[in-house]
Amino acid sequence: MTEDTSKLNHSKLGTKEYWDDFYKLEHSNFEKNTEDTGECWFSDSDAEEKIISFLFDNLNELPTIHEQADICDLGTGNGHLLFQIREEGFKGKFVGIDYSETSVEFAREIADANDVDNIEFSTSDILIENDEFITNNKEKFDIVLDKGTLDAIALSSTKYGENNDLIGADVYPLNVKNLVKKGGILLITSCNFTEEELKKIILKEKSLEFWKKVDYPVFEFGGVKGQTICSIAFLKQ
Repeated sequence: MTEDTSKLNHSKLGTKEYWDDFYKLEHSNFEKNTEDTGECWFSDSDAEEKIISFLFDNLNELPTIHEQADICDLGTGNGHLLFQIREEGFKGKFVGIDYSETSVEFAREIADANDVDNIEFSTSDILIENDEFITNNKEKFDIVLDKGTLDAIALSSTKYGENNDLIGADVYPLNVKNLVKKGGILLITSCNFTEEELKKIILKEKSLEFWKKVDYPVFEFGGVKGQTICSIAFLKQ
């Protein structure tokens, strides 16, 4: 019997308490120095630059990938990814959501301090059935982004479903696909899952199919090739 490597050990990084405390500290640092906007996740792998380049490389490849695209960022944290995409020239409606109210408040203050327009930040728990944000925004977004959020979800010990027999990674594709327009994409970046593991999780939802992946440098160790992170775009049918 082979081990299911798509299931990770539980960690404090999978708890809301950890992220509330994390962004409380980052918020405090920002109030002391507005140049300090906090952590940029996966910066060592140039993930944000790769994601943005991917979007530009595929402009108009699909009807939903264009400079006026409406974009939702799952687990937005300090909003850094959305701020960067806006700076690079995308002009549609942007919404960043996070289950940490502290992170949402922090992202809003960064936006206000830098006079960034047309980016909203809202509190949402995408794993909760009938989440208000998902209910009110069904099939609203051309592009839905996730940079590390599924990673954190997979570290949580919380159970879901009527019989408490589902984990967060089971619920994730079922709920998140509702935010994506037909013909839109869900672009996930992960450091915890391989390309095949990520496909295994997401493609359980039959309305999503593999579309393209972002290219990252490949390393080789002991004759085995790999990469530190992966980014995969799934197309909503």
